[in-house]
Amino acid sequence: MIKVLTYGTFDILHEGHIRLLQRAKDLGDYLIVGISTDEFNDIKGKKSFYDYETRKKMVEALGIVDEVIPETHWEQKPDDIKNHNVDILVMGDDWASSEKFLSLRKYCKVLFLPRTPEISTTDIKEVIGYKNDGNKTNCSEEEISSLTTIEGLKNGKVKKNKKND
Repeated sequence: MIKVLTYGTFDILHEGHIRLLQRAKDLGDYLIVGISTDEFNDIKGKKSFYDYETRKKMVEALGIVDEVIPETHWEQKPDDIKNHNVDILVMGDDWASSEKFLSLRKYCKVLFLPRTPEISTTDIKEVIGYKNDGNKTNCSEEEISSLTTIEGLKNGKVKKNKKND
């Protein structure tokens, strides 16, 4: 059995997240997703729209993820790889030059997959007016859902070419 691991915040779940998870799942038999906890996001200076438990439930509901684990700190990755017998670590290619992930090659194969162009959580948050200070937007869940596809973002007139989440 080939086990694949990836990490992320997976806030305001969108088409790019789903594509990344599908491609990761296609690389093996068992997909483990490490989701950043709210406390870890605080350390990274990020504030999620959804709390950890909600983000975890959304990722589990996709039906392609076999196991979700909490990501609580940067240094846990080697232990996660060893404890879960991971064969392949997959991340978005925006991490391709990060020593945080390149150093993990001594434990397993590390692959960087291309991001889905024209969609990111940062762009969605910009459209809905969500600030990193934790203040909620006045957008409805339906309006937010319409922005989680590339087409929805185009219709929302999102500025492109920002660093993706």
